[in-house]
Amino acid sequence: MAAAASASLQSIPASLKLSAVKPPQLLPANNLLSFKNSNNPIFTHRLTTATNSSCSRRAFSVKSQSNPSESSRPTKIHELCVYEMNEGDRGSPVYLRLGQKPVNSLGDLVPFSNKVYSADLQTRLGITAGICILIRNIPEKKGDRYEASYSFHLGEYGQISVQGAYLTTEETYLCITGGTGIFTGAYGQVKLQQIVFPFKLFYTFYLQGLAADLPPELLVTPVPPTPDVQASPAAKAVQPGATCREYTD
Repeated sequence: MAAAASASLQSIPASLKLSAVKPPQLLPANNLLSFKNSNNPIFTHRLTTATNSSCSRRAFSVKSQSNPSESSRPTKIHELCVYEMNEGDRGSPVYLRLGQKPVNSLGDLVPFSNKVYSADLQTRLGITAGICILIRNIPEKKGDRYEASYSFHLGEYGQISVQGAYLTTEETYLCITGGTGIFTGAYGQVKLQQIVFPFKLFYTFYLQGLAADLPPELLVTPVPPTPDVQASPAAKAVQPGATCREYTD
């Protein structure tokens, strides 16, 4: 057997004999990147950055936005109080039972629009306009929890938009999401006090982000919120001198 194997090896043609294995030739680094001459400046910049990052690192810092002193956004709090009144003459609210149940249930919608008066109830300022989505009926408290999104339209002064939870049985806070006119840039929160559901509500705005102080005609002494409060007859009748300029109706 050994003699046969030896004879077979000797019969292999010389052209098939293995030559000494040579180590692979290393190509220059420039040739490895066939795209080194890419005309895309963004791609080239990324390659350069990636290559240089292994050699050196540049220190950098990010300015914190959590410190109010480092921000140009005004943080002074401006307090504004107004009344919202449903006087039964605007067809509001409308209850849409989208939950398709005989009792208030998740998904029911309540679009509404009521009148807004100054805190002393002597001046008609405008209206509210928005919608409430029922989140939960609370029968043990004889009330509901809504998610509300609406705006206060206050004539020439502009508007304030708010959003958040509205509970018909207790005080709640909503966030101020923005504004126009003198309320441009507004943020903060507003306290909603339910006086007589759904006819009388009292709001205290804690406005931030305003470029200037509120005008004196808005900063009147509030009438304490009680169930029997009423707007003045002149304000109800929108008589001259009892409305703000270009009041919203």
